[in-house]
Amino acid sequence: MTRRRTELDREAAARRAAELRRQIAEHDRRYYLEDAPVISDAEYDALFDELLALERTYPELVTPDSPTQRVGPPELTTDFAPVRHAVPMLSLAKANERSEVREWMARMRRQLGLAEDVPIRLVCEPKYDGLSVELTYEQGRFVLGSTRGNGLVGEDVTENLRTIPSIPARLRGRGVPALADVRGEVYMPVAAFEALNRTLSEAGERTFANPRNAAAGSLRQKDPRVTASRPLAFVAHGIGRWEGGAAQHCHSRTLATLERLGFPVSDRRLVTEDLEEVERYYEELLAAREHAPYEMDGVVIKVDDYALQRELGEVSRSPRWAIAWKFPPVERTTRLLDIQVSVGRTGALTPFAILEPVVLSGARVSRATLHNEDEIRRKDIRIGDVVVVRRAGEVIPQVVAPVIERRTGRERPFVMPARCPVCGAPVERAEGEAVAYCTGARCPAQLVQRLTHFASRNAMDIDGLGEKLAQQLVERGLVSDVGDLYALREEQLLGLDRMAQKSAGNLLAAIERSRDRPLARLLYGLGIRHVGETVARALARAFPSIERLRAASEQEIAAVPGIGPVVARSVYTFFHTPDTALVLDKLARAGVRLADPVEQERARPLEGKTVVVTGRLEGWSRTEIEELLERLGARVASSVSKRTDLVIAGADPGSKLERARQLGRPVIDEAGLRQLLAQHGVPLPEEQGSPS
Repeated sequence: MTRRRTELDREAAARRAAELRRQIAEHDRRYYLEDAPVISDAEYDALFDELLALERTYPELVTPDSPTQRVGPPELTTDFAPVRHAVPMLSLAKANERSEVREWMARMRRQLGLAEDVPIRLVCEPKYDGLSVELTYEQGRFVLGSTRGNGLVGEDVTENLRTIPSIPARLRGRGVPALADVRGEVYMPVAAFEALNRTLSEAGERTFANPRNAAAGSLRQKDPRVTASRPLAFVAHGIGRWEGGAAQHCHSRTLATLERLGFPVSDRRLVTEDLEEVERYYEELLAAREHAPYEMDGVVIKVDDYALQRELGEVSRSPRWAIAWKFPPVERTTRLLDIQVSVGRTGALTPFAILEPVVLSGARVSRATLHNEDEIRRKDIRIGDVVVVRRAGEVIPQVVAPVIERRTGRERPFVMPARCPVCGAPVERAEGEAVAYCTGARCPAQLVQRLTHFASRNAMDIDGLGEKLAQQLVERGLVSDVGDLYALREEQLLGLDRMAQKSAGNLLAAIERSRDRPLARLLYGLGIRHVGETVARALARAFPSIERLRAASEQEIAAVPGIGPVVARSVYTFFHTPDTALVLDKLARAGVRLADPVEQERARPLEGKTVVVTGRLEGWSRTEIEELLERLGARVASSVSKRTDLVIAGADPGSKLERARQLGRPVIDEAGLRQLLAQHGVPLPEEQGSPS
């Protein structure tokens, strides 16, 4: 019986292995030859790992053409001329967990016969998510460029590669080799990718799902002029043949040589003998991933010494001396089950996707934003589609694109409802606007969102008042607008779910503290359409009381720097509606501060300066530091440009600091800011009483 079961198990494994080989071959064709994958990298890896596990359990199932024995598609049938690599371009074995990296190190030690205390020098680099290529130079002149293809044979894309500015046409300096194959990654920077997609969208053309697809699709164009119009970049990460010139004995020296010859290489590489330092490097890059100027999907770890690399050798498709430690996936495919609509505090109707749950960046995702009706139509997203879902860092998951090739014909287009799904009031969409709005003045959904916004940290900062509590306050009829918050009593709160005497007391104390927030916080908290934190501060400076703002004409509001006619119309309309008058009357009776005290003339050392803040400043919230800088005369911008006068960099500053250094813009840290304030006699926020 046991023997019979074993034979059945083997037959089932053989059938599954054959099916996996067929699926992987199809996905290889779409990925490598058509630049149109229909599954995510994580899903491909799952198929590959399943096949690998079966072949390890049943070695007799391994076939010469198995994907585990080669790189990319088995055959290249493209319109580009084939190029045989003199030295095969292998793939990298991968690790998803720390334990797998440690096991890789242990295997190398066993093969090399090295004791635990004998160091192995490693080189770590970011794993760029792009397209692998090889550049051949003869006597320092670029003569041939090819894709990796299947590792043995690639495609001749020389003329397209010549259009990429970061690929040198001639090598410079001393020690130029007579013959060299330089390997690296062609990629598209994130900002360039977003700009390209905007251009394609405006032209009515199909956009790219991600920067990797954009880079691959741009490089494999038949017309080099199309490639030249795309903002591609190149980073070198290794060599194939190397004849003449200075001999290369280790990978770290090779990278330095490539940089000296004119190639861009990663400036975030690490050379170390300490595996714990490798692990810290991985965590640092993972944390920086969201703000990096290029897409990276892991860390590549290589043995530095070429002699050790040769001794370790390679398996069928990957070297034993290198491994790719992958980041958790930020992109997966899943089924879009339904499209529903939420109602925001301004009445804006926002469609969102209900998804078959999928894990992204370690989080289980079942909902994703779809932005607006026009975006759904532009991307041709339909209910029932298999879609690409993306989540980077803490950003709200979004539906990137449908996988049209996987449609069955049962998918349904989305239609925006004609009436509000919460209150039933008519929905209106003004001509030229992308957003539809509920017209119901007493819509409960709007009220819940307005209460939550009013209580948020950067508005009135009422700790403990979140969406669930706001929902209860509205459903029980305790609150009809934000003014009613200040009339709440303890006995009313004790009847709510999960509201004991202590939590009720804490909430009432937080409401009490909020009465004295600065005017800008109140204006932001009122939820006026088009009025964010920056506009609220500008209004508070120009009209330091609610009464002065209510008395201002639309033209006077529009004359405030940074406020145009659209915002002015919205502000003027808000303050001239009966509902607003009722709310303001309640706030006044409750003792909420409706005016800022007249400040004494203070130093304005940053008058007329454009300042960018990046990173975390200890003891100051982002809102507090921006309020302070604006009171000192600065214009606070969100991005670094040549017009930036000063960058203030706190902890974990991200790509803005790199951009400032590239442009040569002045940078100070938190200590430098405190010194600047002290020089001009400006009190620090903690000395003058924090507004939060």
